[in-house]
Amino acid sequence: MDPALASPELLLAGDVEVKGRMPYASNATFLVEVCHDGTTGLAIYKPARGERPLWDFPPGLHRREVAAFELAEALGWDLVPPTVLRHDAPLGEGSLQAFVHADVEAHYFTMLEAAGLHDQLRRVAVFDLLSNNTDRKGGHLLIDGDDHVWAIDNGLCFHAEFKLRTVVWDFAGEPVPDDLRADVGRLVEAGLPAALADLLDPFERDALLTRARAVLEAAALPHDPTGRRYPWPLV
Repeated sequence: MDPALASPELLLAGDVEVKGRMPYASNATFLVEVCHDGTTGLAIYKPARGERPLWDFPPGLHRREVAAFELAEALGWDLVPPTVLRHDAPLGEGSLQAFVHADVEAHYFTMLEAAGLHDQLRRVAVFDLLSNNTDRKGGHLLIDGDDHVWAIDNGLCFHAEFKLRTVVWDFAGEPVPDDLRADVGRLVEAGLPAALADLLDPFERDALLTRARAVLEAAALPHDPTGRRYPWPLV
């Protein structure tokens, strides 16, 4: 069994020490150790000052990382590792996400070979549709020692304009599982919780609820008739 993930409480309250920079990340990304009251955990720190400007997203991708966690929490889906907003981290405001001890050789396309993981991957497909993920590469899905699938690198999400780009198209046309539809229905009925709504602008909030209603009305996962809604590289 893998070590427990750092809790939101630890990530919010702990002292943060940078241990090193993560390789291959397009934005500044750091492995940090978080300590509080004798409890220690590892986390991934993405400071706002380390983001490269994008033409199609406003600054603040770290806030979208937190919003992805809050959306998963609102749905009751244990999908995004605990992620919080910290204003007092070593390099300034940024997101802290619990580090997942994962199989570094695994990614979406290897997970797809295991039928026992398909329910979790269908949930990722629905989540990406709801969050409007524009960059779900295969390597952005991790699997831990308990065969639990985690979705990371969620910064390019929640745009008000529909920009879905994901590798998770293998379940297109299948009905959205009843349990997932029920969770989405509760979100629509209750509205967005403040912890999520406060991280998005009014247009993004409206677009999120519109996508959620579309999931309920369609009751099936969409196809990509263009073949263009894939990120690059795929992994």
